[in-house]
Amino acid sequence: MPSLRLALNQIDTTVGDIAGNGELVVRWTRHAAEQGAHLVAFPEMALTGYPVEDLALRPSFVDASRAALVALAERLEAEGLGGTAVVVGYLGRSTTASDRLGLPVGSPQNCAALLHGGRVVTRLAKHHLPNYGVFDEFRYFVPGDTLPVFRLHGVDVALAVCEDIWQDGGRVQAARQADAGLLLVVNASPYEADKDDARLELVQRRAAEAGCTLAYVNQVGGQDELVFDGDSLVVDASGEVLARAPQFEEGCLLLDLELPQATAPTDPREHSSRFVADGLEVVRTVLSEDVLPVPAEPVTAGQGPRLGQLEEVYGALVVGLRAYVQKNGFKSVLVGLSGGIDSALVATIAVDAIGAGNVHCVSMPSAYSSQHSRDDAAELARRTGLHFRTVSIEPMFDAYMDALGLTGLAEENLQSRLRGTLLMAISNQENHLVLAPGNKSELAVGYSTLYGDSVGGYGPIKDVYKSLIFRLARWRNQAAAERGETPPIPEHTISKPPSAELRPDQVDTDSLPDYDLLDAVLTAYVEQDKGRAEILAEGFDPAVVDRVVRLVDTAEYKRRQYPPGTKISSKNFGRDRRQPITNRWREGS
Repeated sequence: MPSLRLALNQIDTTVGDIAGNGELVVRWTRHAAEQGAHLVAFPEMALTGYPVEDLALRPSFVDASRAALVALAERLEAEGLGGTAVVVGYLGRSTTASDRLGLPVGSPQNCAALLHGGRVVTRLAKHHLPNYGVFDEFRYFVPGDTLPVFRLHGVDVALAVCEDIWQDGGRVQAARQADAGLLLVVNASPYEADKDDARLELVQRRAAEAGCTLAYVNQVGGQDELVFDGDSLVVDASGEVLARAPQFEEGCLLLDLELPQATAPTDPREHSSRFVADGLEVVRTVLSEDVLPVPAEPVTAGQGPRLGQLEEVYGALVVGLRAYVQKNGFKSVLVGLSGGIDSALVATIAVDAIGAGNVHCVSMPSAYSSQHSRDDAAELARRTGLHFRTVSIEPMFDAYMDALGLTGLAEENLQSRLRGTLLMAISNQENHLVLAPGNKSELAVGYSTLYGDSVGGYGPIKDVYKSLIFRLARWRNQAAAERGETPPIPEHTISKPPSAELRPDQVDTDSLPDYDLLDAVLTAYVEQDKGRAEILAEGFDPAVVDRVVRLVDTAEYKRRQYPPGTKISSKNFGRDRRQPITNRWREGS
């Protein structure tokens, strides 16, 4: 049986950095070739980064991507790597007009190409275009209508792109009909909590449907709100996992595969016009017929360690923040450290993401700030080693009150807005990125102050419910203790009742249901899009449901003005959930 040494490179690309991404491809190709790889694969749109959003509509950007692809093939040949087959994603153009929306020849396509011998041997465009959640690919791309199959060392390899295996039919069924020995899928599949299990089950099912081994390479890193967790894997037709890469780590998954020898005719003209599943045309290319025997000592990759649920979510938050800071050219961040659990977790994530020396925190007490909150903030700074200072807002607050005589909610919000102004002033002076500490529970019901605690350039816990905040804080402390380190978050910060401390003896439950109850209702209404009747059928108090739904619906204008933040759920506020601000529909009306 023939053997192929396969290298799946899960790399961290940057949108728009075509030159830098190309350098990554060359470097990791060389790394794989030095280890004897015959076939090297990179993620979806690796040359341009993913997602490119409206950059796809700029002809100059598409032209740059296509030119870089050709130059990449030539460079690989010039550097002695041309004998290695390389599959890489890029942004291309259609060569025929599309019936969909009457798009003309030359419309953008989400493409991948096979590079070998200094040239672009074959290309394909993504067949199934996702148009849900964070994806808007029907806005940008024309679907592809071919199934490229190339023969490498006597093995027929079929190609697909990400969504092509999330939908039934298409290239999976076409690969079976084409008698492929390997289905290679390039991906930029964003992270969601527990998605790794769903992804594994999907790949196992599709491998069985294709009747061959399936190799799945995914990118890592962050892009704006999205995080990519890698988790590349190889599964045989029986569902056995042959190899699986670590999550959130850039690297190469290298292994030897025993694959069936190709039996289809070598003359591509005999099959080049045959149409199969979903009208896909099989396009065959022969690189080499020579069959390589199984090595005496084959490379077996095994499976990287799997992360627990809380460790996985925390890892995604760290990766998302690090990517946003570094890829946007910031050197440091600034956090308003109140002594509460939200800002404590944000500061801890920041320390883990970019190092304590690059994290600056400021305590901004008022007359209503408790001594224990001030002490908790200082203690977290001591434990983590981050930069810490205290700037009281009392003189500023008194000046405003003398001038305006505010009371009630206006007085409370003034304190928050003074803190927001102070943070942005320090940011301007010292060039830090301000991190907003709001969590998903607060954003959902509007429990935040515009231009106050909502100011900032990035919201690391924007998609994390409050009940999960507590669990993540406890997990992070436990993980530190298990490593023999000092837990970063003071226990009192976790155990005390949450409070904004904007009036005497204030606690969050004065204004909101208990967070476990609140988050359960929010999950049903926000994540699952359930209506009032469906939520009540789960046994929730009608008064609680009506109140929560009303708060969510009326807070949309606030959420629109909140900074971007790492997505870890199936439906975040922003890219996923797009509700009108002006909206008279009410559940149960």
